[in-house]
Amino acid sequence: MGNAVKKLAILGSTGSIGQQTLDVVRNFRDSFRVIGLACSNNMASFTAQLDEFSPSVAYTEAQAQLPGNVKMLSMENIASHPDVDIAVIATTGKAGLAPALAAIKSGKIVAIANKEILVMAGALITHMAAESGAQILPIDSEHSAVWQCLRGETADISRLLLTASGGPFFGVSQRKLAKVTVKDALNHPTWKMGKKVTIDSSTLFNKGLEAIEARWLFNIPYEKIEIIIHRQSVVHSMIEFIDGSIKAQLSMPDMHLPIQYALFYPRRVPNGEIAHVDFSRLQTLSFEPVNYDDFPCLKLALAAANKGGSYPAVLCAADEVAVEMFLNNSIGFLDIHRLIEKTLDKHQPIADPGIEDILASDAWARETALKVARKEI
Repeated sequence: MGNAVKKLAILGSTGSIGQQTLDVVRNFRDSFRVIGLACSNNMASFTAQLDEFSPSVAYTEAQAQLPGNVKMLSMENIASHPDVDIAVIATTGKAGLAPALAAIKSGKIVAIANKEILVMAGALITHMAAESGAQILPIDSEHSAVWQCLRGETADISRLLLTASGGPFFGVSQRKLAKVTVKDALNHPTWKMGKKVTIDSSTLFNKGLEAIEARWLFNIPYEKIEIIIHRQSVVHSMIEFIDGSIKAQLSMPDMHLPIQYALFYPRRVPNGEIAHVDFSRLQTLSFEPVNYDDFPCLKLALAAANKGGSYPAVLCAADEVAVEMFLNNSIGFLDIHRLIEKTLDKHQPIADPGIEDILASDAWARETALKVARKEI
């Protein structure tokens, strides 16, 4: 695509990643044009975005009137629109699955921030991309780091090291965790993210999802993926090659950088808005192993990953229900992993699920998780 103007569709434009994607667009007005935007129901922010970026197509779940020059389309039709070069999937949960599949089927460049898409349907998505020629570019900081470390390399790897900040509750006792409030859990020490992702980071559930993503994005078996605690969130991930050499990608914890890297790929461009690492101030980079007993959500995610089949879809759906209930103060913090575990235990797995099987497993898991929470089963 060279230096030509890249035409974007941004799904989940009012969320954290969507807003930061539009920040990048603002900083490089001559490089991008926004063709489509989609949000759930944050109409105040969405209306401002429509006014500023003048997309030709848009979607919202809210029953709201769009400006006369903007055509309402489904997210699938926006993501696969013939004028779109890059579809940015910045939604959370399963909402991004159908649009991502539509974009991939139509051969688009698909920049994915939504973890659940590849977790639920990694085999289907990678197979479809191979058939259509679509490119899947990661926006997650960890997977962007791995992608950058692997760029230009042809040697086999011995380990992929995914770093985790440990969230706000690293080293906190179970007794104190039982009293955690929503406000406590949303107070992440290094990152500013959407609510769902922040809660998943506090339980380290997100690292389990990232291990599954990495398996599909980079074709790396689970036994070569290792998770380590890195409190400073400056080393975003590392690759160890078979000769023992390790490459790491370092930058300040700022999602604008991996977003920009994906949008401009294969070019790198300067951006004065992104802070650089100052080693005179940052004097320590520490690493320590994960105590998996402290993070049962991570254990459950990795177990579901190794079981495969329809388990990862059930895992994602149960977590969505649990996190939403926690955010609504319907369950306690420690109930999140209990609800996920009980839902997984009741699942009758499908070994090689198609898209209908995945969607059915997702629906079953949501219904079952709610019944478990209400103690109906």
